[in-house]
Amino acid sequence: MSFELLFLIVLAGLFGPLLSGNRRFTLPLVVGEIIAGIAIGKSGFAWVDPAEPLFAFLSSVGFAFLLFLVGVKLPLRDPGLRSALKSASLATFLSFALAVPFGFGLAYLSHVPNVGLFILLCACSSTSTVVPILLERNLNGRTIVLTTAWIAMADVASMVALPLVMATGNTRSVVLGAVLVTLAAVGCFVGMKFFRLSKTGERLRALSKEKHWALDLRLSLGMLFGLAWLATKFGTSVLVAGFAAGMVASLVGHPRRFYKQLIGLGEGFLVPLFFVHLGASIDVSELFSSFWQVGLALSIALSAMLVHVLAARFAKLPIASGLSASAQMGLPAALVSMALANGLLTPGQGASLIAAALLSLLTCSLGVKLLATCPGVEQGKGHKAEEDSEDSES
Repeated sequence: MSFELLFLIVLAGLFGPLLSGNRRFTLPLVVGEIIAGIAIGKSGFAWVDPAEPLFAFLSSVGFAFLLFLVGVKLPLRDPGLRSALKSASLATFLSFALAVPFGFGLAYLSHVPNVGLFILLCACSSTSTVVPILLERNLNGRTIVLTTAWIAMADVASMVALPLVMATGNTRSVVLGAVLVTLAAVGCFVGMKFFRLSKTGERLRALSKEKHWALDLRLSLGMLFGLAWLATKFGTSVLVAGFAAGMVASLVGHPRRFYKQLIGLGEGFLVPLFFVHLGASIDVSELFSSFWQVGLALSIALSAMLVHVLAARFAKLPIASGLSASAQMGLPAALVSMALANGLLTPGQGASLIAAALLSLLTCSLGVKLLATCPGVEQGKGHKAEEDSEDSES
């Protein structure tokens, strides 16, 4: 890997903000980053080789960081979220139950024998995609809380199930690795809480705030990469480590400046690199080489939308909630990345899954727009992240 390649990757990542910031049409950042990756990868000018070892490793780091950010953004400390757990659990259960027949149908249509893969695609949601849109529109009310809780719970369930669905080796080892990573994450949570309450922790964090050591960030990165090391030792995906580390960070709670540091490191470099690498790995020509590949993308997007709309109606939520919850990005990206590396999907099938995820963003945008018109939904000041004056550190 050279500085030339690094320059191309960063330059490609800039296409995300350029496309997202267009006044005529606003799209999520990842759309531009994937498109840029396609342009410089095997489907475009072939300026970068996605198989280059260091590029691939940095992409896996970005993948872990993406799941870390997903976990961090889960509103686990929101009291309103806890009160909505019963309705959210019902909606999540209905999503997975309704996804089963769709999963079998999609597996038959695509000739991919992994039914669980399609069940997850139909039932999953994306907290990191929907919550920022809701916050941007300043929507609040009981319906918004229920919808957010449903999305968060479906997101967690999907990420927990994904390593088992995608396991190609010793399933017992994968399960053991997931259990060990979870136990280690619990230990990290206890350790971080103890450290923050101790006199040594208070002194060091006060010094960190004064001298700009970014101590909380360093500790969180140590936890993330330590859990990732443990996961890879047992053949478990780093997504388990990233997601577990993010949930621990969310539960522990951090000052606002910590999240700004994460955004700078993650959204500024590592996460765009992952999506650029993902785009560079996709062969778009395979997507349009067959009517079946295009049909698969449309079928997945339509199935996911129907599953979430039906689950919303059965759970007595507005159709707009179902449309909003149908958003996909983190899980399909993780799934395609793992499946292409393991040979479980062809490049054309991987392109179909990414295309379906991009289509789901359109239905999500429509759903959020309709949510603003639902009874009981108000538009007001968004909830800001808590600034812990006692523990804040830079």
